[in-house]
Amino acid sequence: MSAPSFSTFPPPPLPIGWTEHIGPSGVHYYYNAQTQQSTYVRPLPSFSVPNAVELQPAKKKKEKPLIKTPIPGTDWIRVTTTEGNTFYSHKVKKESVWIVPEEIKHAVETMQQQEAQKAEEERKQAERERSAEIDRIKNEVNDLVKRKAEDPVVDDEPVIAKKAKVDHTKHEGEDSDLSDEEEWQRDAAEQLEKEANEGKRRLEEECLKAEAEEEAAKAQSTAQLNVPERVNLSIEEAKALFKASQLIGLTLLREKDINPLHPWDTSLPKFVSDPRYVLLPSVTARREAFDEYCRDRARELRQSAVKKERETANPKEEYGRLLRDEVKSTRTSWTDFRRAWKKDRRFYGWGRDDREREKRFREFIKELGERKRAAAQQAEAEFFALLREHAVIKEGSIWKEVKRDLVDDPRYDAVGSSSLREELFNTFLKGKSSMHMYKEPSNGDGDKLALDTQLSRQERKERAVKEREEKVRAEKERLETNIERSRIGINKEEGEREFRTLLVDAIRDHKVTWDAVVPQLKKDFRFTNSPLSLNQQVQLFHTHIIHLRSKHISNLHALFIAHAPSLATRFSELPLDSLLSSLPVAKLGYDRDTLENEFAKWQRERTSEARKAFDEMLSENSFVEFWGRLGKIGGDSIENGLKVDNEDIGEEEGEGIAKVDMKALAKNIDIREMEKVLKNDKRYIVFNHIPEQRELWLRDYLFNLSAPKLSVHRPQVT
Repeated sequence: MSAPSFSTFPPPPLPIGWTEHIGPSGVHYYYNAQTQQSTYVRPLPSFSVPNAVELQPAKKKKEKPLIKTPIPGTDWIRVTTTEGNTFYSHKVKKESVWIVPEEIKHAVETMQQQEAQKAEEERKQAERERSAEIDRIKNEVNDLVKRKAEDPVVDDEPVIAKKAKVDHTKHEGEDSDLSDEEEWQRDAAEQLEKEANEGKRRLEEECLKAEAEEEAAKAQSTAQLNVPERVNLSIEEAKALFKASQLIGLTLLREKDINPLHPWDTSLPKFVSDPRYVLLPSVTARREAFDEYCRDRARELRQSAVKKERETANPKEEYGRLLRDEVKSTRTSWTDFRRAWKKDRRFYGWGRDDREREKRFREFIKELGERKRAAAQQAEAEFFALLREHAVIKEGSIWKEVKRDLVDDPRYDAVGSSSLREELFNTFLKGKSSMHMYKEPSNGDGDKLALDTQLSRQERKERAVKEREEKVRAEKERLETNIERSRIGINKEEGEREFRTLLVDAIRDHKVTWDAVVPQLKKDFRFTNSPLSLNQQVQLFHTHIIHLRSKHISNLHALFIAHAPSLATRFSELPLDSLLSSLPVAKLGYDRDTLENEFAKWQRERTSEARKAFDEMLSENSFVEFWGRLGKIGGDSIENGLKVDNEDIGEEEGEGIAKVDMKALAKNIDIREMEKVLKNDKRYIVFNHIPEQRELWLRDYLFNLSAPKLSVHRPQVT
């Protein structure tokens, strides 16, 4: 008895406030007018059952790898888990992804096709085996029928009675026997077919029963209605449900708290098991919706952060407050200040760039120096006033004794250095003694002279300090200029390297122009942030284009060498169809005429190089060099030859000295002998198609040779 189907029970009633509607595509959805919420899953009412035992879902087993299939030709493996999920893992990099990577997509498709072919072959094999089994059964039935017809008839068989009734003539008896055999055969076939149908029906009932039990267990464990596996929605509707539902006000990605800065592979496990994940028909559409959500969400977060910063404070005032709080010394450099605070919002929140911020820093340092200088001068003046107020200070007073009475006064602490206080005290005593020296000659003139002397000394001191500051400032500016010049040189080299890298990444076609490629390059930060000028960028662009074209030309010449190993090969002898369809020709965009011109140019260059190699071969060959120069010897060397011992020429018999005429020997060495020496050299063989021209070159070379400087002939005696 099969288990009852869940479709026979009516659906549970909707909770209060929910209504059922039908969408444009015919799918039922449910809407709550109070909460403005809509869903495709039927809401369940909340039942209060007293003394009911809570249904605890069965503990789900941990998902583990079940089948690992290596992908041929790659380091990837396809892993099928115990839950039926499939992911791809790299054996070397130790990383796993849910989506097929681009680099192995072709290999995976090929493997899937092979698996499908293998499954189809197995299915066909099973059908053939099943057909063979059916034929075997039929053959057995036929054999049984034949044996039954051949066996003698037994008395208790009902066939005897039938034969007795119709046994009138011999002919009629034979017909009856044949009809009974056919009828029995049909009955046997019907019985076999009935048994096969009954077994098939029993198997289907068992499958339906198992499916029903599985669905019942799944429904009991999840305690919720099944979501349909496929919902016919448009792309826009599916994106809206996947990314942002306008009616509900929530999103799948927002509910899962997806960080817009995380990539797709990292965020996918968080929402891949959600029913709304399958609303979009393909992985590409889901990924597009994910990217769109990330852009929108990141823009929202950025705008809210900027708005919050603008509402909190004025960026310029914040930067000025940062300078006042952190810069306490005029010796603080811009480099140290920027390194310490470049990540602080108060630093980067104001100014177009670092130049504007550095300019304001320099101005603040200058203002700080002026304030400190003014404060120091004010403190010194007040300290002098403090000394004048104490009448106990006389000439010869000791500073250690005097400062005990001054230490409690705030004007004493205003001078920060103890050595400076002592120096000011000594200056005060010197000024007081000079005033006493000039006081007797005239009451008013002495005071005036002492005051003028003190003022002139103070002026000289200030002038010396200013001169020193000017020298230090000039030296510092010179050093900063040199450092900046070196930095500019380094930045230029780095800029050229980054721009070349950008050209290699972005430009693969040598036919593009600068004006056409500029909009594409502007999308890359390496172009917008490049320190190079426009002329330098254009020059690097043309150099890159020339390099690309030369690379394709080199590949084309390699094809020429493969198909035309000899200098005698003509253009018509080449496989033109193969060359025109090759990658270098397609890249260069050559037609038949242009390709012929390029081949002719390549042959001319190749011939010229072979001609130079031929001349080098002649100059390197000592045989040609020796006998060619020897033939230039003048004088009467035929009559007065070179004296050579018999031992030198290999003669054993006879004694004395023999004369050998080298010029006569040189005349016997003709050009054919030289060709025999040179015939195995590749530089000589390459001109086998023009032997006359090659012989002419050899004769020209011999003609241009000069006689040896130290010739073996003797001058003629007159």
